[in-house]
Parts: sequence; C-alpha cells; structure tokens
Amino acid sequence: MREVAPDERRARLGRRHRLAEPAATVESVAGDLVGLHSSDPATVYLSALARVNGFVVPDLEAALYERRSLVRMLGMRRTMFVVPPDLAAVMDAACTRALAPAERRRVIGLLEDQDVAGDGSAWLEDVEERVMAALQARGEATAVELTAAAPELGLKLTFGEGKTWGGTVGVSTRVLFLLATEGRIVRARPRGSWVSSQYRSAPADLWLDGGLVSVDSDGARTELARRWLRTYGPGTVTDLKWWTGWGVRQTRETLAAVGAVEVGLEGETGYVLADDVDPIEDLNPIGEVAPWVALLPGLDPTVMGWKDRD
Repeated sequence: MREVAPDERRARLGRRHRLAEPAATVESVAGDLVGLHSSDPATVYLSALARVNGFVVPDLEAALYERRSLVRMLGMRRTMFVVPPDLAAVMDAACTRALAPAERRRVIGLLEDQDVAGDGSAWLEDVEERVMAALQARGEATAVELTAAAPELGLKLTFGEGKTWGGTVGVSTRVLFLLATEGRIVRARPRGSWVSSQYRSAPADLWLDGGLVSVDSDGARTELARRWLRTYGPGTVTDLKWWTGWGVRQTRETLAAVGAVEVGLEGETGYVLADDVDPIEDLNPIGEVAPWVALLPGLDPTVMGWKDRD
C-alpha cells in the first residue's frame, strides 16, 4: 500500500482546490470543488474570490441568475450548494432525493400532532399544489409572496417543546424545504444585495431548461464519489460518509463501485481513484507547487471537505 504523506496531500489540495493556481471562471471552480457551499449567503462569493482571477460579485450573479450556468440548490447533508446543472442532477439523485420520504413524514406528523390538519397528507398536498401553481405563474417568489396563494404558509409549528433548543418554525420553511428535497424547486435571486438570505424560490423545470435531468441513484452516487475522490482524495470512509451524508455501508459499497484504491495516511487507510495512486506528474516533485496562502470563509468547500481536518 502506497503511503501518501502530508506534503503531497497539501500539494494536491493547492492545485485541485484552485488555491495554488487560480481559475478563470466561477463555473470551473464550482465544478472543480464539487460545489460551493451556499448556506451562508456570503460564503459562496468569498470562496469564489479566493480562487478566480479578478473576481467581482457580478461574475457570480451573472452565472446564477442570467446565464444560469450555475444553480443554488439543496445537496449533501441538507446543505445549500452552488453547482453546475450537470452536477446538480447527480447531487440530487445521489443525496437530496433520499431525504424526501422522511421529510414528508416529518411534516405530516407535525401538522397532525399540532392539530393543524386532521389529514396531514391531504392538507400538505393541497398547499404544495397551490404553491407550485403560484411559482409556475410568477416564475419566482419569496415565501411571503407565496402566502397570497397559500395563506397556510404563514402558520407556525412548534418543535422541541420543553427542550433548550426548541422553538417555532414557519410552515413555509417546512413546505419549501420539502419541495427542494424532491427537486421541484431551486433558489433564485434573493431580495436585496448579495449578502441577503431572503431568497426567492423558482420551479426547477422553469429555472433550468427541462429541469433536473433524471439520473439513476446508484450511478449518481458512484459519479459523486468519483468527483469527490478526484478533488479531495485521498480521504477516508469516515470523510466521504460525512461529506455525503450516506451511511457506512452505502459509502463502502460506493467506494467499491468506483474502484477506489487503498493508500496509507499516517496510520489510517485512505482511498484514491485507481488512476490517481501514483504521484502524478504535476505533483512530482512536490516542490513544483509554489508556496501559497488563501483566506477562506468558515464554510468554504476546502474547510468542509473532510470529517477529519487535521
């Protein structure tokens, strides 16, 4: 088993995360990093700033809202990512779609337990139908704007009653999250500036030409793991499990499907792609990677790429 030393891992990171060698476009960065984290509105812009030559805010806004060569949507670990459309379809099939059944049961349970509806399933389907009809008619809308079509969105649900972390959440939050897990909506332009979190929602089939392409879940998981290994490898089972949100068994099966090869990581077992076992030409010798430094936001993809980050 070949040992991959920390110096080589840092060199790979510098090159493949576009930190030692900046990129020309934000689209290439989002693809190379297997998505840019976007839970915090500013993070995606700061991540791009660290990697794209001459980056300015309108570059990303144009990609997201004019060319739509990037899309902001729900992905791994119930987290928002900015990704190219082809990766969006893979991410949806590999991770997001699996969240939907449990999320639907959770919402129905909250509605029925809190006496919002006797038949939570029928109530929810009715609200969803009106929300989607309103979005199809408007093109995009905020949660507040959608309450005109579905006033029920303004209701509040209680969670964690009696717990220190308990509180209330709007029905709009739960309904829009559920629609996102099912790939029916994506996030559109926010109200206000680029640091605003008041996003509009849009139907996926209107925002993206033809919507999200249907991809087989098993094939999507294999493709997502392949992309992660290319950018973040070598990494451990624990790393990939955490990054994707998969279970241990599913992670191991996917690594086997992609043909990942074991390497040593200072006493741990890591994995790389079969064609990435030996030091590749641009990383050998390691000294060819020039010294570099990057200022990154806390939720940057590089910071969040592994469970064990030391």
